[in-house]
This record gives sequence, C-alpha cells and structure tokens, in this order.
Amino acid sequence: MTDNNKIVNQLRALVLLTKTEEQVARTRISQARTDAVRRELTQNADNAAARTIEITEALRSLGGVPDVVTPALGRLGAVLKATFEQAAPLEEALLTDLSLEHQLLDRATYVKVLAESAEETKVRKLAEKLITAHQATVEWLTVVLAEEALGGPAALVATPVQKVAGGVARAVNAPVRFWANTVNNAVDTVKNAGEETSDRFSAVTDRAVALTDAVKETLTAGRSASLRKAEQVAKREGNKDVAEAAKAAREELGDVAASELPIKNFDNLSVGDAVKAIKGLKEPHDIRVIVAYEEAHKARANVVSAAQTQLAALAKEAVGVSS
Repeated sequence: MTDNNKIVNQLRALVLLTKTEEQVARTRISQARTDAVRRELTQNADNAAARTIEITEALRSLGGVPDVVTPALGRLGAVLKATFEQAAPLEEALLTDLSLEHQLLDRATYVKVLAESAEETKVRKLAEKLITAHQATVEWLTVVLAEEALGGPAALVATPVQKVAGGVARAVNAPVRFWANTVNNAVDTVKNAGEETSDRFSAVTDRAVALTDAVKETLTAGRSASLRKAEQVAKREGNKDVAEAAKAAREELGDVAASELPIKNFDNLSVGDAVKAIKGLKEPHDIRVIVAYEEAHKARANVVSAAQTQLAALAKEAVGVSS
C-alpha cells in the first residue's frame, strides 16, 4: 500500500500545473493563425479547466484540503510566463509549453502508479484520463514546432515582440547581413588559402561597398521595394546567395508576383480549387509562399486553413506522428 499523502501532494501539484496550462492555452488563442486552431486552443483551455475541477474533487475524496491559493498561483504563473516569453522567439515559448506538458504527463503517470499501489481506482482512472490528454497535447505541440522548423506557416503566429526576438527584422536587413557574411567568407577563404594579396582583398571589399551602397539607397523606399532592388542589384553583380536571400524575404512578406507562385493561375482559382491545389504541395517553402501571398491579398480563411493543414501533415511526417 502507498501512503496517500504522496497522492495528495501530487494532485495538488497537478492542480497548480493544470491551471497554468489553462491560462497558457487562453493566451495562445490570440496567436492562432486560423479559426480551426483558435477553436482547438479554446477547447484545450476549457478541457484544462474541467480537469482542474476533477483533480480537485479527487483531492477532496482523499481527505486533502482544497487549495484556494494554488489556482491563483497558477494564473499568476501563466501571466508571468506569457510576459517573460515575449522577449524570446516563438519557438522558445513553444518549447516551454512543451516542457509544461511533459511535466503534467510525467506527474500523471506517477499518480497512476501510486493509485494502483494504493488501490485507489477512481484516482487511477483519472490519472489515465490525464495521461491521454497530455499525450495528445505533447504530440500537437511537437507537430507545431516541426511546422516552425520546416519554415511555417506555423499554427501559432508570433507576437510583434517575438517576431523581433526571432529575427523577423531580417526582412529589411537580410541583404546587408548576407553581404557581410559573403564578404567575410570570401576574406576567410583568401586567408585560409594563403592568398591574401592586396588585389584580391581589394576586389572583395570594393564589391561589398558597391553592393552595400546600392542597398542603402533603396532602404528608404520601403521594405518591399528595398528587397526588390537589392535582388536586382545582387543578380546584376552575380551574387546568387544575396539574390536568393532577398527573394526569400519578399516571399515572407507575400510580395511576389502571381507568376512566381508554386501554383499556376492561383489568383484565378476558386476556394475549392485552391484548396485542392494546396493539398498537392510537398515543400514547406511552397506552402509558406502561398500563405504569405494569400494573407497579403485575398485572405481567404479556408485557403489559409488548408495550407496550415497540409503543412501539419508534412510536420507530422517529419516527426514520425502517424495520426
């Protein structure tokens, strides 16, 4: 037989963590990219609230004193978590969410074993229910992270602060940064090869200055115009890496011509045909381009949702999730 005090202590911890889970889910609702994800997060939050009640009832059944402080601490913890994570990229926030879910899963598993040993059937069944719920959430978060790793569009959209923290500001600075990297790599290559001659070094730096000046002249014309100009200059100078970087930045903004889209005649497709075409996309990059373009132009919810679903399918495949 197991001392029920251990079960009581774990149930109290689960109440605190589950309340935090609920509040986190509610803060994520505003970050949902699609209505489907928004509904899922709302349901997750409601389910967490229901689990909090069930855990509290189980606690009472074992003679545990209802904790009126824990729920408040849970809300406070969630608020603090949401506040501090604004200074971190979205992926870091999601990894923190995943860590919380793993702790909930591990504690629920521990409670199940304790309950079996103590022959507390109701508590064991509750623990099994919690295990199933948290396994599903762990899987969902794993897929969302895989979507982000594949280049998006992720189910959740970063807040403005997270976008800056995550480096979305590269849309403006990408050409300059890529030049710097290109020049530095060229200089390193020269040095490593033992060919640091004045002529070779001057050729590299003069080219960098020319490219940098060209971009500085266009930055004031607006982000999209700057990227287009930078791409043109880079192509003219034969700098393929910079040209591709500028194009990728444009694609993130949805600033591409219809002819550049991975789906032909996309602008002329009905919602149904667009959704069907999206299901045929197999590259995360292509999906990202379509979503950015759609959100910047027609913003058809069903089309964006279809792209999200297709990316989720690719993400599940990448992480080995079959369902």
